[in-house]
Amino acid sequence: MAGGKSRGRTGAGKRTRAPRPEARARPAPRPKPTHPVLGNDPFARGAAPREPVPAVARAGVSGPIPTSTSTPAATTTRIPTPTPTPTAPQAPSPDAARLRAAADRLGALEHRVESTLEGLEHRLADVAGRAGLASAAGELRETLARLLPRVKHALGSAIDLARLLEPPERLDRYGLDARFHERAQPLLDLLYATWWRTEARGLDRVPPAGAAIVVANHAGAVPWDALVLRHALHRDHPARRDLRPLLDDREAGLPVFGALAIRLGAIRAAPEPAERILRDGGLLGVFPEGSAVARKAWGERYCIERFGRGGFVKLALRTGAPIIPCAIVGSEEASPAISRPGWLGAALGLPALPLDSLRVGAAGLVPLPSRWSLRFGDPIDLGGAGPDAVHDPSTVSALTERVRSTLQAMLDEDLAARRSVFL
Repeated sequence: MAGGKSRGRTGAGKRTRAPRPEARARPAPRPKPTHPVLGNDPFARGAAPREPVPAVARAGVSGPIPTSTSTPAATTTRIPTPTPTPTAPQAPSPDAARLRAAADRLGALEHRVESTLEGLEHRLADVAGRAGLASAAGELRETLARLLPRVKHALGSAIDLARLLEPPERLDRYGLDARFHERAQPLLDLLYATWWRTEARGLDRVPPAGAAIVVANHAGAVPWDALVLRHALHRDHPARRDLRPLLDDREAGLPVFGALAIRLGAIRAAPEPAERILRDGGLLGVFPEGSAVARKAWGERYCIERFGRGGFVKLALRTGAPIIPCAIVGSEEASPAISRPGWLGAALGLPALPLDSLRVGAAGLVPLPSRWSLRFGDPIDLGGAGPDAVHDPSTVSALTERVRSTLQAMLDEDLAARRSVFL
């Protein structure tokens, strides 16, 4: 039929499809987003493919893990990593805590010692000059130049200072801490042998056993001579006698030093403990001048004050203990003090403060390195007086003056023979 659409039939009534125009180009597939999207599969969320975790690793076995190449990513099952059970931190043992605390205290103490020793030469020279020892300034500088390296070495290597800070465990009936006394021996020996270069003579005059009373001169606001006398007999006497020095109430109550002196073997002066020590065969150290020597003028050093009422003589008469004089030279220059007491000294319990201790800092509390000498004399003859003479004031007074004059004569001899205060 003319003008109609040709449908392209072929054969007996079969329809034929007209040829289609050229097919359109199919658009390229959209790329997968690189950012994670919602879903439970980590690979569909954009995570990097992971290799399967071997059974060895899932079991928690350490070591190198072999690489697997046979398991496809689609069939891999993610095994959650087990969360380790938190364990409570172990508390440090008491020994470790104690050692750590001791080390901290030692470090702090060493820092204080270094601060004290730094510039000590100039500050002690200032103290000596203000104490009237300006003429010996050159000797003091030379002495310090020799001593300070030895002192630093001893403090740094030979002394465990932290052990001295431990609280006391057991005290005897008079307050002696045996453990503290043993641990303080290196420090006491440093003062005795290195700082003061002490020379002890006549130690054989002190009996090796039995009761005896050692009577010595006294000096300074701080009773260093009591510790030196005790250390000399404990260190240099053939029998290593254990002397117990008596301190009066003012000295025993000194801040810091009083308590340390008691722990090191000193005893607060009183008739009962003194007589008990002698009855037990002990050795007693007596300083009849007492703490009044701290008020003594500088020009009166080594001039022995009045011995009071002779309490030590009464002790000797009651117990039969011999009286042995001991002249100590060097103690006056080691701890010079001003003769004017003030409100600060009274508040601290000190009748006189060390010279310019506040101005020169810790060096004002460090004793000067004077050279010491101790000389023990022959026992004093009591003239046959017995216990009944205790009630005779004239006899007691005469014996007291005999001891004082004998000790003064010994001091005068040793001072005349001394070549130098420091060297």
